[in-house]
Amino acid sequence: MVYLTCVLLTMTACKNSKKEAGKDKASTSLFDKKSVETISSRDRSSSEAPAVSKKQQGQAHTDGRPRKMEIPAPMKGMKEQLLRREGYYVSYNSDRKVPNWVAWCLTADHTKGDHYRDGKLFMEDEEVGWPRATDGDYVRSSYDRGHLCPSGDNKWSEKAQTQSFLLTNICPQNHDLNVGDWNDLEIQCRYWAKRMGNLYIVTGPVFYNGVKKTIGKHGVAVPDAFFKVVLDDGRKAKAIGFVYPNRGGHQDMDQCVRSVDEIERITGIDFFPMLDDNVEDVVEAASNKRMIDDWQIEKAVKYYSSQYN
Repeated sequence: MVYLTCVLLTMTACKNSKKEAGKDKASTSLFDKKSVETISSRDRSSSEAPAVSKKQQGQAHTDGRPRKMEIPAPMKGMKEQLLRREGYYVSYNSDRKVPNWVAWCLTADHTKGDHYRDGKLFMEDEEVGWPRATDGDYVRSSYDRGHLCPSGDNKWSEKAQTQSFLLTNICPQNHDLNVGDWNDLEIQCRYWAKRMGNLYIVTGPVFYNGVKKTIGKHGVAVPDAFFKVVLDDGRKAKAIGFVYPNRGGHQDMDQCVRSVDEIERITGIDFFPMLDDNVEDVVEAASNKRMIDDWQIEKAVKYYSSQYN
């Protein structure tokens, strides 16, 4: 009898082991349960997450939203599906077929790596409902498939690089802006991450007075402009924001600087709710001159100009 019990226990253990091995194999695919909108409990209660701000104390995280510095507060009056990817989070808008925002933590280590964009194809995101953006929507549209979380911030991981080409991380973007000023700003952020350490970045489309233009048969919304907000929560926390119109022609970076408060007003997004309220009020209301001085924009521009031109 004892012998039979041992045999049965051994068979059960082997069966469970095979199931776990199958799970591991499945998790290597492009989409897995931990990389989509079902956020794991580990994210919600991570000991690495900073303490919640005063205005969030006592509030339950009933929507399953992870407690991470880069993630904005829930959207109000806007369609939102939260997607987790290897290198970023997305708030996807099913009405507009583009993100409300994309957020990630850019570290010094993530500014380098051997996983490049060569050979990568833009892909439909099968984790969002139909109709959704397809590659065909961009064909002959005159707009680039503009990354929000850039390929250059995802060279540290093959999976992160591949997922950066999902169309839920993409917006219709003017070609000159995509390869010019917007690319310069992305390089600028990598420069800052190398100098300062962890940066929390949120970027996305701006629609003034609603959607005015769409492309493709699925109606992918064309933004009027793009925003980017960046937070350094070091010993002396500071933040900076940018708004670039979705058009061609060069614009000096310092002319596109906007306070985080202003970008919150034009987008309806509440950025960095995890910050202590007193710190949040100060960094988000900083003047343009203070932000330009604190972030040493002129010095940084000279650096990346010498490195990349």
